[in-house]
Amino acid sequence: MTLSASVSCVTAFVKNSPRTASSTAIARCLASKTHTRDYSSSSLPRPYRFHVGASWAGKPPDPRGPRVKSEPFPPDSPVGKWRDATLSRPNPGAGKHIGEDFFYIQDMREKSGVSIGVADGVGGWTESGIDPSLFAQALMYHAHRYSKAAWPGEPEVDPTQEYEEREQVEGWELSPLECLESAYGGVLRERHVVAGSSTACIMTLNASTGLLRAANLGDSGFLVIRGSTVIYQQRPQTHFFNCPKQLSKLPTSEKRFSRAVVDYPSDADLCELKLRHGDIIITYTDGLSDNVFPGEMVAICSLVVRKFQQSRRTLTPSGEVEVEGPVEDQEVQVMAERIVDYARACMHDTKRVSPFERAAGREGMFFRGGKVDDVTVIVTTVQEVI
Repeated sequence: MTLSASVSCVTAFVKNSPRTASSTAIARCLASKTHTRDYSSSSLPRPYRFHVGASWAGKPPDPRGPRVKSEPFPPDSPVGKWRDATLSRPNPGAGKHIGEDFFYIQDMREKSGVSIGVADGVGGWTESGIDPSLFAQALMYHAHRYSKAAWPGEPEVDPTQEYEEREQVEGWELSPLECLESAYGGVLRERHVVAGSSTACIMTLNASTGLLRAANLGDSGFLVIRGSTVIYQQRPQTHFFNCPKQLSKLPTSEKRFSRAVVDYPSDADLCELKLRHGDIIITYTDGLSDNVFPGEMVAICSLVVRKFQQSRRTLTPSGEVEVEGPVEDQEVQVMAERIVDYARACMHDTKRVSPFERAAGREGMFFRGGKVDDVTVIVTTVQEVI
């Protein structure tokens, strides 16, 4: 992490003291093994389906910045294997370079839903010779690990219950806050991570209830688009301008580390939101929110949807219109890629007013144009199938 254009502009671009993990959460996570036996074969309907796409791009190295002798997670280690598998997702243009960001997508369509998260390693640690990417990677790895074990599937429901009573019964789901607490504890125990900090946004999407739950710490975040309107956007958490709240691990060799900022999972903002058919959720690191306005994100998504609607329509010899096979996964992937492409272009535009420039101005500081940074974007669309 380093120190609105018009819709027509977007159209043109698109075209061309740390605490340990919660013991309760861990116990429930381990206990989930016993629940899968009961629930895995459940035939209960899951009325919501989620399609997820991801794109990312690391910022170019700064030749004037401090050099860090990084020792990445070995490719044969659990974190290293998972890291390489995650970055093997299609991401044309930007490639596999993700910089100090990382993310996870835990897709449990066969069970209860989807869990996703993004993390942004705090670049200030490079001045102390610490690679900020390791903390973010480890945090997302452990969040993925805990969320995977926490989805036992659908519950058994007593058919004699009233409908209102049945609605209160759900398969057990690790809450985003519990997931963040457990993942943070995993990083504190990770020997390969000597020190570091990261923001984090973790979210679960329940396929049975259509409920979005999120825990956000720092200036990563998400927004929800319904129709052509942003109905919710997570507000960033900061201590002061350009200093977000962050989870931290301090070097054990340092008796004092006065410059470090230490926050805790309990400081995260929590959100619960009922989703509807057609909603679009954009989860991001601040490389996006510092450079692209929400209205521009809406415009990009709308243009991609329109393009796919047109491409799915073909004329038969009789002149009738047919709709080709489902392309929702392709659609969300293109949305994520276009948003990242646009953010990268905005970063290097010194003539365009950016969200970061406006935020700096409100603090009485002068900053011109976009802010060069790593950017990670996860786009999710919601379908009601029943």
